[in-house]
Amino acid sequence: MSRHSSRPAAPIITLYDLKSASPQPWAPNIWRIRFILNYKRLRYHTVWVEFPDVEATLRAIGAPPSSVKSDGRPIYTLPVVVDPTRNPRAPHILANTNNIAEYLEASYPARPVFPEGTRALQTLFVHYIQEVFVKPLLPIMVPLSHQSLPERSQSHFRGGGAPGYPAGREQAWRAVKEQFDFLSVILDKNAGDGDGIVACGHEVSYADFALCSVLIWIQRMAAQDGWMRIREWNGGRWVRLWERCKAYMDEY
Repeated sequence: MSRHSSRPAAPIITLYDLKSASPQPWAPNIWRIRFILNYKRLRYHTVWVEFPDVEATLRAIGAPPSSVKSDGRPIYTLPVVVDPTRNPRAPHILANTNNIAEYLEASYPARPVFPEGTRALQTLFVHYIQEVFVKPLLPIMVPLSHQSLPERSQSHFRGGGAPGYPAGREQAWRAVKEQFDFLSVILDKNAGDGDGIVACGHEVSYADFALCSVLIWIQRMAAQDGWMRIREWNGGRWVRLWERCKAYMDEY
């Protein structure tokens, strides 16, 4: 017997992620947190949860709701992070992607994802990605993501009927390309004092992780119809961004 065998294992962070039929995680909001954990070299493991079990699972661990409806009812969504590394008896339990990102940056300041002086601009950039950039993708990606869920999770949404792929496929992808073209023009403004690929000059940051999380979603749900298109757009810019972020795509 090793003389170290009785030493308790050090607590590590738990990331609650969405279970799918694919062995690879794909949900973009959750990938943003996975990127930060990997970039900061924090030890963590993943707990996979099916859609029908999300609320019950999160209530059981004492997670806060990610938001609240206008009538006051709580909304429970993933990701959720449980961090017992500071105090195993009273771990930090956090919901909402942006809240988790802020917590991880404040608690683990080494290897910052918000370089000094960029927090406000990055927050606006990420808001744009969430609220504007992804909108034309939703009619394409939501049906494909639904198909990738386990049967039980698919059934959970069938009360309103399974979502279908848009009839005007090429028109839908043209609307997506308009957003990519616009963002490419904006990022080109960094070419004079940066590398023109990442959002904050030379080093990857939270903004890049938010955008690359969308690329992962497309690559894993629409590898042929989507990612093969996008990798050719804007002179291969998005493949170069993917390569810059690839070192932080570990899945634990």
